[in-house]
Amino acid sequence: MDAVVAVTHPLDPLSLAEIASAVALLKDRQTLAPTFRFPITRLEEPTKADLAAHRLGDRLPRLAFILAIDISNGETFEGIVDLTAGTVCSYIRLPLDELPYGQPPIMLCEFETVEGTVKSDPRWIAAVKKRGIADEDIPLIQIDPFSSGYFGREFEKGKRIVRAVSYWREDIRDNGYAHPIEGVVAVVDLITNRVVDLVDDEKIIPVPRKKRNYGRETLPEPRPDLTPLHIVQPQGPSFTVDGWKVEWQNWSFRVGFTPREGLVLHELGIKDQGRLRPVVFRASVTEMVVPYADPTANHYWKSAFDAGEYGLGRLANCLELGCDCLGHIHYFDVPAADDLGQPFIMKNAICMHEEDYGILWKHYEFRNGIFEVRRSRRLVISFFATVGNYDYGFYWYLYQDGTIQLEAKLTGIIQTAAVATGETYPWGGMVDDNLGGPTHQHFFNARLHMDVDGGDNTVTEHEFVPRPWGEDNPYGNVFDTRTRVLKRELDSPALANGETGRYWKVSNPNIQNSVGKAPGYKIVVMPSPVMLAQPDSTVAQRGGFAKKHIWVTAFDAREKYASGDYPNVHAGGDGLPGYVKQNREIENADVVLWHSFGHTHVCKPEDFPIMPVEYAGFTLKPNGFFASNIAMDLPPEGNSQSVDNRLQPSPDNTGNGSCCHV
Repeated sequence: MDAVVAVTHPLDPLSLAEIASAVALLKDRQTLAPTFRFPITRLEEPTKADLAAHRLGDRLPRLAFILAIDISNGETFEGIVDLTAGTVCSYIRLPLDELPYGQPPIMLCEFETVEGTVKSDPRWIAAVKKRGIADEDIPLIQIDPFSSGYFGREFEKGKRIVRAVSYWREDIRDNGYAHPIEGVVAVVDLITNRVVDLVDDEKIIPVPRKKRNYGRETLPEPRPDLTPLHIVQPQGPSFTVDGWKVEWQNWSFRVGFTPREGLVLHELGIKDQGRLRPVVFRASVTEMVVPYADPTANHYWKSAFDAGEYGLGRLANCLELGCDCLGHIHYFDVPAADDLGQPFIMKNAICMHEEDYGILWKHYEFRNGIFEVRRSRRLVISFFATVGNYDYGFYWYLYQDGTIQLEAKLTGIIQTAAVATGETYPWGGMVDDNLGGPTHQHFFNARLHMDVDGGDNTVTEHEFVPRPWGEDNPYGNVFDTRTRVLKRELDSPALANGETGRYWKVSNPNIQNSVGKAPGYKIVVMPSPVMLAQPDSTVAQRGGFAKKHIWVTAFDAREKYASGDYPNVHAGGDGLPGYVKQNREIENADVVLWHSFGHTHVCKPEDFPIMPVEYAGFTLKPNGFFASNIAMDLPPEGNSQSVDNRLQPSPDNTGNGSCCHV
């Protein structure tokens, strides 16, 4: 079985053939039973030091990481397979039955069994019948398995469980989230396939029956006055793609993909006066958590860690089902493995295209008539993941002036709560008759293994402060920039502050720029709320990364994820709060910059039945990195209107080209 793209570099994702070979080797060498499943199969990536040695001629082995779980008893193992040597390097059993516990991510094959388990439980049947559900309704009830959280109960400790909530539907295409069955929660043990606990709230709230469907057949007549908008490039795109390597407007990087993180950017650098200058060695979103602020039975435990408990990459959309991008598009097909370890192709999982982005720079000098303007163009590399009711898009943008941006796009369907007639919903906003939307937060964490100018880096914190009146400020108009060097890891956890414009700069102190300073990049963040749950709550203990906007750690190949390796049914304390307790030196070191960002959502009627996109993200901007504006050489007519631009898009029969001619 051949890979979609041949392996040409140590950072290339595992090919189909490599996935098949790695799983077969592990099964054979460890004599694995047919009951084993494989939630994660990915490349075990070489480090920055490994690649430096590789460039000098060292040969690197191709290593595969495989997470294996025996679904008959829950035993779980981490395996490393050396594909070059054809051997199993290590095979280690995880101590899942010891504090603080932690389970592998929930698999799709497990989701498929939960519905039958719940619907066959007599306690659940009795509970839903109390709420007006007839026997003939039960086959169409929607069962949502949901990662369970952790509260120290016996059925949670070291167990592989999910909590399941239910939604009434009259038809298979009905939007179940319009009809929550409130006060009934089943806890399902995924190993024994039985309901180990059932919540049946004493308060009976009728199931809302008003339909709020969104299938095309149920929507109003489309607007007649929206004319076509074609984005075409008659001469083709400005980027070039060689396997997993991309070059565009002086930028160079490699595309990667993992089951947990989804899209990864490797070796991101930019050419400056003919020299490629590294900026970020590896960039990805390693975790997100969505804690809810409703203390009632259906909702208090909801705090999905969508990367660590499910896998953003495993749930990536195949964009052949519909176009999420517009323009002249290059798609990346991603080799992946299913729960049985069988390789398959995630068709069109990653989308890349160019966008016009308005004015980049402009000036009109009325004294001499000089008028110069250049339009900005950005490269977009993106993917979408659907995690249950929510859909998340992750969009990396590269700009011609050296700016890097990550934007998360949040859409899909909100969680809902049934509200009795005549009552108000105290834990969020009403979105329709008898239907509330719980207030909640979405937190993402981006991991940026920095590599500014290819050496050790230092992170500094900056903010603006007014200077007191005095001889050096006689008119009271002076303000200063206060700077703090982050010397050790415990110096780093910090909050954004819009009042002082607080920002952080990653610089290379071993190099001087054109004005004698250290070249650097600054991270511009939004001063949004951090996690508002009480510090001692279990969700705050498990998602501690969301308590601060900024963290900096010394690079350690074992510290890959903001929430730790296995947040599923984990008691808490892992991830970034644990990493920084080591208090390692981070000044002039190989550092990882972690940024937590997100959106606090008070639901409203406009969010239903499908929520319009909300945006969250951050920007990395060059700060003393270049000697001048590097976009001065852009052509003045590069984006002008012409007859050619009115051409119709050409068919796309290669997976690369204009999209969505419906």
